Amino acid sequence: MHAPRTRVQRRPVHGVLLLDKPLGLSSNDALQKAKWLLRAEKAGHTGTLDPLATGVLPLCFGAATKFSQLQLDAPKTYEAVALLGATTTTGDAEGDVVERREVLPEQVTPERLAAVQQQFTGPIRQVPPMHSALKKDGKALYEYARAGVTVEREARDVVIHALKLTLVQTDQAQPAIKIVVTCSKGTYIRTLGEDIGAALGCGAHLTFLRRIDTGGLGVERCVTLAQLEAMPEAERLAALEAPESLLAQHMRVTLDGENAARFLSGVRRRGNWPDASAVAVFGESPPALLGVGHIVGGELVPDRLLSPLEIQQILEGMPHPQASGTLEKL
Repeated sequence: MHAPRTRVQRRPVHGVLLLDKPLGLSSNDALQKAKWLLRAEKAGHTGTLDPLATGVLPLCFGAATKFSQLQLDAPKTYEAVALLGATTTTGDAEGDVVERREVLPEQVTPERLAAVQQQFTGPIRQVPPMHSALKKDGKALYEYARAGVTVEREARDVVIHALKLTLVQTDQAQPAIKIVVTCSKGTYIRTLGEDIGAALGCGAHLTFLRRIDTGGLGVERCVTLAQLEAMPEAERLAALEAPESLLAQHMRVTLDGENAARFLSGVRRRGNWPDASAVAVFGESPPALLGVGHIVGGELVPDRLLSPLEIQQILEGMPHPQASGTLEKL
């Protein structure tokens, strides 16, 4: 008989892992793998990234999960490649080819690309793809798509903050468009690629998608799962950024001991502050993140607070108890 495996001993972990998500892994699978490697009690991601996409996926642990919505709402920047001359059932290389068309030289001139780039910059409307996690009558659209059913979808308003289109050649010597786009939440890059292909008159589908920034968190700051796994277990926590790394766009307010304690109890504080919709609030001594709030009429109003236990664990650098037995494989 095999000896029973000892389950991983979880521990309180607080912070943000900026993960460079690998190709082919779902966001949730990546989260569970990282959670297991860090032996974390509580974790969540900041919005899904397609299995076929790579790049920045901030994973929140412990107290940082309280601020994950901020990244969900943040603008995001992607690099993508749209292969011209073919449309597919999914809008990417995973789907079956629906139609092939010849790509004519006049469809991809610099002037034509500049005009299409202008057309898709600013507020636009998109019809969400069938292969998406959006729900219709309690069921994800991709479930209908897998069953061969197409359902009515309403167009949605999104904003393309910046767009750059460049003609490139692929390995198959077939023309393609490199897309660099900064967009609002809810933007489907596969749909954008398809719509750009339609506007050029030759059709297109994505063959590559990489998120390079979300809310100012760039891919150059990310670690891979392979890198995390290769680290000695005791060093993995050092790969985490502090929870306040999610609050870089917030106004910073520091409170003295008495005001910090009152704020942490959910009591509004008065001060000589300008109105602000997003404020990161810190204690002075010890210096620690207390939570987030907003200021109106000189009054600091608590919105999301850390618990005293979370603050204590963060200040103590999170104890690293040794796991008993062997870590259980996922």
